Amino acid sequence: MLSSDLKFIAGPCSAESYEQLRSVAKQLESVDLFAFRAGVWKPRTQPGAFEGAGEVALSWMRDIQAEFGVNVLTEVANASHVESVLAHGFNLMWIGARTTSNPFSVQELADSLQGTEATILIKNPTNPDLKLWVGGIERLYKAGIKKVIAIHRGFSTYDKQKYRNLPNWQIPIALRAEFPGLEIICDPSHISGLANNVFEVSQKAIDLKFDGLMIEVHPDPSVAKTDAKQQLTPEAFKSLLVNLMVRSRQAIDQEEIRELRANISILDHQIIEVFAKRMELVEQIGHYKKRNHIAIFQPNQWEEALAKFLKLSDDADLSKEFAAEVFKLIHQESIDIQSRILRNLESGDSAS
Repeated sequence: MLSSDLKFIAGPCSAESYEQLRSVAKQLESVDLFAFRAGVWKPRTQPGAFEGAGEVALSWMRDIQAEFGVNVLTEVANASHVESVLAHGFNLMWIGARTTSNPFSVQELADSLQGTEATILIKNPTNPDLKLWVGGIERLYKAGIKKVIAIHRGFSTYDKQKYRNLPNWQIPIALRAEFPGLEIICDPSHISGLANNVFEVSQKAIDLKFDGLMIEVHPDPSVAKTDAKQQLTPEAFKSLLVNLMVRSRQAIDQEEIRELRANISILDHQIIEVFAKRMELVEQIGHYKKRNHIAIFQPNQWEEALAKFLKLSDDADLSKEFAAEVFKLIHQESIDIQSRILRNLESGDSAS
């Protein structure tokens, strides 16, 4: 059974209308929420996308708070946002990942919050930089903010992965070591990127003793104006809470080894893709050598490339013997590919 001390935050990614907010709040009325969330201002990657309803949505949020008796929570990115939120009587705010990534922005927010009794939730920065996250929290503490909660929402990655953002669980664990009394809430929605993955990330966070979950919930995710793929319906969210469990150490260990093996499979796929791209370049070099009458095997170039490869391997704490064998196999395959190109072209020349 889950601890009653866990903090659950739920609500749509963005406040789209009062009706939308009320629909979610009404359907979650039976859930003991720490806060009802919705983004009033939405920082978007590209202009022209829905950037939130703006300050008018704060009035909607205030009505939700009054009707359902639930704390409301929204994101702030600058001092004017803080001023507007405080003016509407709210004392809960979160600082988004992009804002945390900019110390100037965090300091501006810290200064604007000085002297208030607000509770501030601060997400990790977009890149996996523990010091940047620690620095943001320290800025809030130095401004006299006594109630700070960290939110782990994963870290951006360029590569295609199972999740939208890499969990890098070791980073929030290290953050806990920096601030032993700090509460850390997981945001499975932004880590997952897909609604189907939210449960397993939530369970992982519970296994790792996180202090709560922040999950995006929309009355109809298919028409959501932001992050449609990762939002749950109210019923799906309530089902998730029912099915989460405190698991035994053995069950957690088994899940961890399955996850490790799954990650190895992902990396194996990436290795094959890299090999394929490398051999495409090898083919291009083979055609160039044929056109310019250059020998396929060049000892000096090979020795230089091998030395560089071994140096990189040593820096990565890989066995030199292993690295040498791998690179020799790659090199031999490259020679074989270029030799076939040379033979094929010579055969074509003679045929013509």
